[in-house]
Amino acid sequence: MAELVIPSLLETLFMVAFSTLFSLIMGFPLGILLVITEKDGIWEKPLLNNVLNSIINILRSFPFIILMILVFPISRLIVGKSIGTTATIVPLSIAAAPFVARIIESSLKEVDRGVIELSLSMGATTPQIIFKVLIPEAMPSLILGITITIINLIGYSAMAGAIGGGGLGNLAIRYGLYRFQTDIMIVSVVLIIILVQGIQYLGNKISSIIDKK
Repeated sequence: MAELVIPSLLETLFMVAFSTLFSLIMGFPLGILLVITEKDGIWEKPLLNNVLNSIINILRSFPFIILMILVFPISRLIVGKSIGTTATIVPLSIAAAPFVARIIESSLKEVDRGVIELSLSMGATTPQIIFKVLIPEAMPSLILGITITIINLIGYSAMAGAIGGGGLGNLAIRYGLYRFQTDIMIVSVVLIIILVQGIQYLGNKISSIIDKK
């Protein structure tokens, strides 16, 4: 069993790690833009804000399985194939990016408006407010948000196994469902639960440490 489970676990970790990275690269700037371009924001751009909100809402409305199928051509263009562990990173990243944007937006909006206004009165520029006020002040909440993103991506990666995505989800379906090997199904599910619990504990711990500082 180990020769099946260990490679699948590593595939899941590989998919989740890289899709988290790429979704943060895409979603973090979007989340910041949503906050600073809103009405009464530090860089008020209502039209841009409305466009970004619409795009993010549309992307978030797609069920992941459907989005993965729609993104097959993009996966093929980027990695040369549309199924498999590496190819699955593309739809995972695209699916998580709008979720990340909303998480970042929500976290940054928790920052006390008074701190921002004080920075503005002292002549701080927009980049300075973003990187020296908003992000540091919101860091504990941002860590928790990123934790939720990683957990969602673990779930997405398991669903991706239904259409050849690889990882623990694919293992559970191929052997647990189609070949009636219940032991492999149970091990796959238990490993996913352990991953989720471990990530949540680590995220809570890091957030708590930063918050105390």
